[in-house]
Amino acid sequence: MRIIIAGASGLIGTAISSTLRSAGHDVGTLVRRAPAAASEFQWNPAEGSIDETALTGADAVINLSGAGIGDRPWTRSRINELRNSRLGPTRTLAAAMGRLDNPPAVFLSQSGSNYYGNAGQVLIRESSPAGSGVLAGICADWEAAAHEAPAGVRVVTPRTGVVLSRSGGALGRLMPLLRLGVGGPLGNGRQYWPWVTLPDVAGAFEFLLNSRLSGPVNLCAPEVADVNSLIAALAAALHRPAVLRVPAPVLRLVMGKLAEELLLSSQRMEPAALSGAGFEWQHPTLAQAAAWVVDRDTES
Repeated sequence: MRIIIAGASGLIGTAISSTLRSAGHDVGTLVRRAPAAASEFQWNPAEGSIDETALTGADAVINLSGAGIGDRPWTRSRINELRNSRLGPTRTLAAAMGRLDNPPAVFLSQSGSNYYGNAGQVLIRESSPAGSGVLAGICADWEAAAHEAPAGVRVVTPRTGVVLSRSGGALGRLMPLLRLGVGGPLGNGRQYWPWVTLPDVAGAFEFLLNSRLSGPVNLCAPEVADVNSLIAALAAALHRPAVLRVPAPVLRLVMGKLAEELLLSSQRMEPAALSGAGFEWQHPTLAQAAAWVVDRDTES
């Protein structure tokens, strides 16, 4: 397949690009700078412009664009940036596909588990309603923008959970502390985080390219875990204690809304669509995931 990826330089994009190229796919990437290779195509999603040749002849488009959720404090301007950096690129891609006589057959456009807001202990499937809050609103609008793709394009919006990786990602700041034995749960630790390893994210995107699934797809591992269990598993794999809990009031004081929605909210999410379609995880259990995360000597 010929696949065009927006947001290919990030943590998830790099993993997906590598997985697809290893599988023999022809992968092109959209870049904001001048192209440096034949596989690169320039675009400026803030202005709605794109090299029209980029999508010509493409079988699929993968959209991973978006500013980092937890990279900076949530000022009003930052929240606007989080929204615009997602909606602008998505609408630019959808509009570009609409101008083609033969648009790509598949549009995989990233979304997030935060679509569901703080759902507490309720088990969440793809049919569960949207939640409330900044991130839930952004995710809902983000998915709506993806569905602006022309009729006949199979649109999939993976609602990706907390991605576990060996470097960076959601636990990028916590892992060094755990390795030193000075990390611990966040808040009371009873909030559910829908986790998934980076290789399984890449594998799921490859799977979705060839599946018949459309619409929202919960992208997480089949084993649910609260933060207490997640941190305990990582600490055990590192043979370190994890007893220095960070109280919720401290997180709220330091991080404000970001802490409330990103760290303290709970999504007990089930990957019903992926499971039903026959997807096979490399790391379906928390123990397997933790062992992979802390094993820096292997590549997969």
